[in-house]
Amino acid sequence: MANRKNAKNSRGRRYSAEEKATIIGHVEKVNASKGRGGQTAASKKFGISMLTISSWLKKSPAAAVRGTGKSKSVNGALEKLAALHSQIEAKEKEVAKLRQQFDVLKRSL
Repeated sequence: MANRKNAKNSRGRRYSAEEKATIIGHVEKVNASKGRGGQTAASKKFGISMLTISSWLKKSPAAAVRGTGKSKSVNGALEKLAALHSQIEAKEKEVAKLRQQFDVLKRSL
């Protein structure tokens, strides 16, 4: 019973936002270079449980970019759609600019 009481009163180490960002950056760096294994590498390097790192990754801003756990094909399709949408917006701005130039030239005639 004594051990259980002490366990309830003790709290784990608290990490600052900078420390979390450093560890998440390490995970993403390893994943980018090797394709996977970033959480394991960070867990071993920093001495933090993989569960803790996993929860930080889920809460990180990069989680929105990574997706919500859907399959890679869905995420890939969404990325392609986002890229095409940004290209369309850029072309529409270019067309609007060209129309303005056309109207100016047309009025000068």
